[in-house]
This record gives sequence, C-alpha cells and structure tokens, in this order.
Amino acid sequence: MIRNLIFPRVLGQTPQELRPALELFRALGASPGRDCAGGGAYGFQLQAPTGTLELLATSQPPQSDFAVEVSDADAAWEIVRQHNVRVVREITESADGDRFFTIEVSGLRVTVTKYSKPSAGEESIEGSLQAQGKRFAIVVARFNSFITERLLDGALLALRQSGAAKEDITIGRVPGSFEIPAAARQLAESGKYDAIVCIGCLLRGDTLHYEVIANEVTRGVGQSAQDSGVPHAFGVLTCDTLEQAIDRAGLKAGNKGYEAGLAAVEMASLHEKVAEHAAVKR
Repeated sequence: MIRNLIFPRVLGQTPQELRPALELFRALGASPGRDCAGGGAYGFQLQAPTGTLELLATSQPPQSDFAVEVSDADAAWEIVRQHNVRVVREITESADGDRFFTIEVSGLRVTVTKYSKPSAGEESIEGSLQAQGKRFAIVVARFNSFITERLLDGALLALRQSGAAKEDITIGRVPGSFEIPAAARQLAESGKYDAIVCIGCLLRGDTLHYEVIANEVTRGVGQSAQDSGVPHAFGVLTCDTLEQAIDRAGLKAGNKGYEAGLAAVEMASLHEKVAEHAAVKR
C-alpha cells in the first residue's frame, strides 16, 4: 500500500547548495525524513503530515514545480521573507478567496497556498501561526546547556517571527529535564499563558537513568497539558549521542526548539478557535 509520495529534484551537486531550501521548508514546519549518501550523491527528505498529487489538463506547463498547502498563508509569507529566496509572485488572493504566493529557492519554484474553503464534506478548525496578543512561557533545562540554549534560541525566534511581543514571553529555567513538568504545570495553572514550550536534552548513558527520566518527563508534560487545559509544546530531545542532539539543535535535522515554538503558537491559536467554535455550536 502507498504510504508516501516522494518527488525527487536535483538542486545542486553538494549538500551546501541544498541548504537554503532545507532551511526554508523546515521553518514552515516540514519534518526531516531519511538522509542518504552514496556514489557522490546526497539526499535529504522533507516530510509533511499529508501530501496531494494534482493532475492537470492544460496546454501550458505548471507555473511552479509543486505547491505547498499551509494553514496560514500570511504567517508563511512572513517566514519566507526572513529567508534569502526570490519572490516570483507576492502574496495575493484569488477570486475564490484563496491566499497564495510563489517563490524560487535553490532553483525550485514553489507556490504556497491557503485555501479559503475546506474540502467537500470536511469541517476544519485549524490554528494559525499568529502570536500577536498571546502570552507564552518557555521552560528550559540548564543541564546540557550547550544544546538547550540553542533550542531556546530557536523557540524564541519562532515566537518572535510569529508576532509574539518580547514582554509576552517568559523564560523559566530549571536544573534538568526532570524538573520541567513541575515548572510547566505551575506556569500553566497561573492562568497567565496561552501555551508552554518545554525544552531539554537527554542523552543515553550506560544505565537505566535515561529511560526513567525520559518516560517521566514525557508523562509529566502530557499530564500537565491535560490537567491545566493549556497547550504544551514538547521540545525535549531524547538522543543516543551528542552528535544527534547537535544535529537537532540547528544543523541538518533542523532546530527542534524552533519547531516547538511554532507548535506552541499554532496550538494556542487552535485552543482559542475550538473554544469559539464550541460556543457557537451551543
């Protein structure tokens, strides 16, 4: 059975030539997939929650190599403007109300679209990447600070790029990852924050300490979110080696702190929209 659709595209001859495209799509929320190398070739996959194959009947070639559907075109536009890409068509709106723009990065032409209406028979509630007017708390562990400070920088960048004001972001520091859930719960129960970002780094050792802490942190953060009703974004790395952690703190696997920051913004927005939707349905 088909599990995925992969569209290979040659963008250069070295991994460095792929970096602009990789950084942009990771910033928009794509997840790193498999990496491969052999025979002088390198491959880096980017995965999205869903994919769509569009079949066209036209005498003209497509205006872009592929399209990316997003939940918020304006927020995506703001992210794109932070990267060194060529704008082919600035953000605009179609006659049907769709918001879209077209860019070119590493020789790849991409149209980014937010459809105005959900698919037939689908009622959709989605959060946006607009953080204006919302407040966020970041709980960051000092242990393995070489990694966690990079994750913190990524989370702060995501929040600020999404429109969060500096005075609406609170940073709480704890000794290690084990202490994250307690601090996150206290901040969530204060009622002052729309979402909590949890940041830490656990590296596997020679004993069971790693498994015990990883399980407790995961359980504790999830329990805090459920009990408080405040969204929690999980930015705690659980890696076998320091090299894996470094890759996930800003190198080839992206910055998981940045991803957690975007997740917090989207979940804060979704939480608000679900409450509004429920009130209308009553």
